Amino acid sequence: MGMGVSGGGRRNSRRSGGGRTPMAEINVTPLVDVMLVLLIIFMVTAPLLKAAVPIELPDSRAKAMNEEQDQITISVQRDGTIYYETEALAPGELTERLASVPDGADGRKPQVTLRADKALDYGRVIDVMGELNHAGFTSISLVTGVSSGSGG
Repeated sequence: MGMGVSGGGRRNSRRSGGGRTPMAEINVTPLVDVMLVLLIIFMVTAPLLKAAVPIELPDSRAKAMNEEQDQITISVQRDGTIYYETEALAPGELTERLASVPDGADGRKPQVTLRADKALDYGRVIDVMGELNHAGFTSISLVTGVSSGSGG
């Protein structure tokens, strides 16, 4: 077998030139490197997976906010179609859907993330925000894209 056994009463097996002893350590550095790369990939792609409704967002230079666990995403497409998470709603169905949302553990309504297409009429966005406010949702975040220009 491939075991290095020192024989013949010799004390130092390095001088013997015989078989090698097996290394009992595992080099975990490559494993850690691969895991860190995978972690970074998942951290970058996870927020992109949440938005399933294709919307062309307006650009902004505002800083990103922290994402809360119990939040609702409302999306309004260019043609005015409203989505609750990823489900398209019929006209007038948003109010019913919002009424069925339970309060959080602190007794407050969850935060709403509103995504509206940049070509959409501003009045339509205000109408949706009014429906949210009427249903008791007072914490509303407007989602924008990232601006690449200097704006000067």
